Amino acid sequence: MATSHMHLNSPMPRPFLHNSQGRGGFLQRPWFRAQPRTKTIRTVIIKASADVRKEDIVIVGAGIAGLATAVSLHRLGIGSVVLEQAESLRTSGTSLTLFKNGWRVLDSIGVADSLRGQFLEIEGMAVNSEDGRVLRSFIFKDEDQTQEVRAVERRILLETFANELPPDTIRFSSKLANINSSQNGETLLGLTDGTGVLAKIVIGCDGIRSPIAKWMGFSEPKYVGHCAFRGLGFYPDGQPFAANVNYIYGRGLRAGYVPVSPTKVYWFICYNSPSPGPKITDPVLLRKQAKELVKNWPEELIRLIELSPDETISKTPLVDRWLWPGLSPPASAGKVVLVGDAWHPMTPNLGQGACCALEDSVILTRKLGGAIKSGAASVEAALRAYGEERWPRVFPLTIRANLVGSLLQWDDQLVCSVRNNIVVPKLVRLGPVLEHTNFECEPPKA
Repeated sequence: MATSHMHLNSPMPRPFLHNSQGRGGFLQRPWFRAQPRTKTIRTVIIKASADVRKEDIVIVGAGIAGLATAVSLHRLGIGSVVLEQAESLRTSGTSLTLFKNGWRVLDSIGVADSLRGQFLEIEGMAVNSEDGRVLRSFIFKDEDQTQEVRAVERRILLETFANELPPDTIRFSSKLANINSSQNGETLLGLTDGTGVLAKIVIGCDGIRSPIAKWMGFSEPKYVGHCAFRGLGFYPDGQPFAANVNYIYGRGLRAGYVPVSPTKVYWFICYNSPSPGPKITDPVLLRKQAKELVKNWPEELIRLIELSPDETISKTPLVDRWLWPGLSPPASAGKVVLVGDAWHPMTPNLGQGACCALEDSVILTRKLGGAIKSGAASVEAALRAYGEERWPRVFPLTIRANLVGSLLQWDDQLVCSVRNNIVVPKLVRLGPVLEHTNFECEPPKA
């Protein structure tokens, strides 16, 4: 088989992919015959090997985007293989807030109700100053009767997705080492254990540092000047908070917490930093640093940090990537496509990272499902159509999330005084703030 070969640690041009004729599964059809080449590429010969498996659709990454996409495809009767570099589901970490657009997607793929029973519905939002003064409060359904907000544990969300998939769909300990673009349209994913997977369609869901995005020519996500501590407080006898999102605004520093369940409360602290600093994994040091940042803030926040199990506490730099038209590559190249953070990493200031990844998954599934029925020529067109539909949605949200974060992280005393005494109490309206959560989707249809 002739291929162009690129190692993940080397500079990589955009892949050039053609249609191909595969064997086995739904892709073994006349419409998947190879088309004449229109571009010369450097090739090497790869001999057939028992270490190379052939698959129709390969999803790289078993995070939210990857597993949601796999479940959506499965609902259409379309199989896939999910490659995950970790030894098991990445169940560490805290939680994520899903607004009504995320729940619409979960409803459409049939997992929402099982999750609703495990997590509290959040009724409203309160904004406070660092001295404990309430600046503004909102009730979500007063602004929008259809709004639905819940904080969901990442672990449970991933496990719920995984339980919907056929056995052996997820292949753990499968870390990419290199990517090869075949002249007959298939993509060879070389793994660090020396084996490989030859895929007709590759869906990159491999996160903000996506090797597939790098291979396609995307720039590294850019650090935005803020870092965040996160944790999950555990109250074995029951947590004491009302079902509200609580924000605390300071100067160049803000925090928040939201009940997840009757016994768990998610919290975060976001602070300005000129650089991401060294990576720290020691929970004792992480806890100490987080508490130091807010040592004079409301006592309930300090208590939350103290009650968080070590494995839930983390510190991460916040990054994003702006998909400028004409400058950024498209979401797909041939039959390789990106979903979620791999394509459009955004800061968490709007709570839309996971929601947008879920939206991506159902839109891509809808496009791809129709193309598979229609013919090989439609597959690449379908992936392009997915990108063209999603870009006007995710690009503005990425910018908006960045700007909101920048405004909230101001450390100028006068600006913060205007924010706390005029903007938040008198000018902010919840309806426009949450307008981006309007999203409708239908269940995947075979």
